[in-house]
Amino acid sequence: MSTQRRHGHRTHATVATALAAGLLAATLAGCGSGGEKTGDANGTLVFGISADPAQMVPWTATSTQSIQVLSQIYSPLLNTDAEGVPEAGLAELPEISEDGKTYTFTLREGVTFGDGSALDSADVKYTYEKIIDPASSASSASYFANVAGIEAPDPQTVVVTLKQPDASFVAGLTGVNTAIVPSDVDAKSLEAKPVGSGPYQFKSRTPNESITLTRNADYYAGKPGAATVEFRVIPDEQSMVSSLKTGSVDVAIFDNPVTAKTATSGQTESMTVDSLSYHVLQLRATSPTLKDPNARLAIQCAISREDVIDSAALGSGKPTGPITSPEYRSDAEAQPCPEQDLDKAKDYLAKAGKPNGFTLNLMTSQGLYSTAVDEAQNIQAQLGKVGIKVNVEALDSNAYVERWLAADFDAAIAMNGGSSDPNTMYSRYFTKAGSFNKVAGYSSPELDKLFADGIATTDTAARKPIYEEISQRLVDQAAWVWLFTPEMYVVANKRVEGLEERTDASIATLWKASVS
Repeated sequence: MSTQRRHGHRTHATVATALAAGLLAATLAGCGSGGEKTGDANGTLVFGISADPAQMVPWTATSTQSIQVLSQIYSPLLNTDAEGVPEAGLAELPEISEDGKTYTFTLREGVTFGDGSALDSADVKYTYEKIIDPASSASSASYFANVAGIEAPDPQTVVVTLKQPDASFVAGLTGVNTAIVPSDVDAKSLEAKPVGSGPYQFKSRTPNESITLTRNADYYAGKPGAATVEFRVIPDEQSMVSSLKTGSVDVAIFDNPVTAKTATSGQTESMTVDSLSYHVLQLRATSPTLKDPNARLAIQCAISREDVIDSAALGSGKPTGPITSPEYRSDAEAQPCPEQDLDKAKDYLAKAGKPNGFTLNLMTSQGLYSTAVDEAQNIQAQLGKVGIKVNVEALDSNAYVERWLAADFDAAIAMNGGSSDPNTMYSRYFTKAGSFNKVAGYSSPELDKLFADGIATTDTAARKPIYEEISQRLVDQAAWVWLFTPEMYVVANKRVEGLEERTDASIATLWKASVS
């Protein structure tokens, strides 16, 4: 096999420039004098979350809360730096063959799972083949769509062969949804007792109340700062604020600027972080109500994104198009109705044969994030202006996720995670074989070809026009209505040390934090 060593291989090399201003790692001030670390090695860090994290197998996780917990228990093959660029993790960055089809990963030696067993290439092969298996219903299966085979020639080597070059492949190996699980543990048992190689080990769970993790003293990247991390479920925002002020919760993340400000006191402080995530009105095009693109376009033109931001998100956010990846960011104004246009919305309704409007069932969540219900109600009011009657169904977080995964809805309010690579963001939604295409409800042969073309080269300049066309096709068909990218607010007790500021308020490096 002819290979070339690419120690510095970065699929998205200029991401750092685009994000540097907003994503530089910062450390919250500690309580010790002179900048010395005074963290309690036996301390417990309490992290407040708004919903019960019900998904405990990495490849099934879709809710933010599940991802937050699992990011402490499991390790992906590769990590990302503060700018979202892939870097070494359980393995070094891969050797890539000259034809771009063979990736050779060298694993770190001495890495163990929480149960003491060694993590080796057999575990990586097992995990990835489990994700690829349709029976697993893995959310990350699309990341492996181009994989032809996975081999483990020795305990420290994994060789992945692709059917064709895939510029997004490395990016897909950096998240919780592709984290490595032990091959000798039944995957079903991981739902009750997760076993990973991350900085913390699962200890106990009280449903709808808390999950407790204990330090993994053998964590490959270093000694975790706190002996124990407790994820405490507090659905009510004001209760979360009170818990922060009294010190019973050490860290919480808000998407509401007013709440974050309320939570800031003499004992706490707040960090504002940028986001690649996006809020969206998902329109399932295979729904009988929305199968006519004119009906979807009527919805798009009847909505003022600024009004959603000002009313539901209290001004915290910016209108967005589909792609938030910094190097490929969509023009938020490049769509049929960049501003609300009620006359045009009515024209589309007439074209759809529904001049007097229609009834739309809209699903939203309670607990997954704070603005969801307000967004649904705002959109309900806006669409009412053109005769579209919206029935809002507010579900608890677990019921919402179940309905969403089953594609049992007409429309849904959602906040989705972004990525530095647009293929990682959207191929799983808008390609025919995508993991979540049933949920998205929209694909086409033209989109399938565009997505294939987009990963055929690593040349950013060549990829940009492809993703511009993908973005334009999505908004021209009103596959969804993209609303805004939010700002996130991390509020922490001042006794917390070593908490890093990362895009999307990621807590992948929470293990570095401690409490004094």
